[in-house]
Amino acid sequence: MRVTCPFCGERDRREFTVQGDATALARPDRDAGAEAWDAFLHLRDNPAGRLREMWYHDPCGAWLVVDRDTVTHAVHGAIPAREAAR
Repeated sequence: MRVTCPFCGERDRREFTVQGDATALARPDRDAGAEAWDAFLHLRDNPAGRLREMWYHDPCGAWLVVDRDTVTHAVHGAIPAREAAR
């Protein structure tokens, strides 16, 4: 699989570390019970299809939001995470 880093160009997938879903997760309050924290830390949806994921590009140190299909593994684009947050 090839991923285009906005800073380095097209690179091999092995240069990246996938960090998971790029959508915002609702963090529990500090005093929330153990059940709420367990759900936050361990329970995630695992949808099939197109989604946005946080990836770290090891050589240049950039955080990216990658638009990827989890069924076909096709990469539809990548942008710097700071641009996705706007």
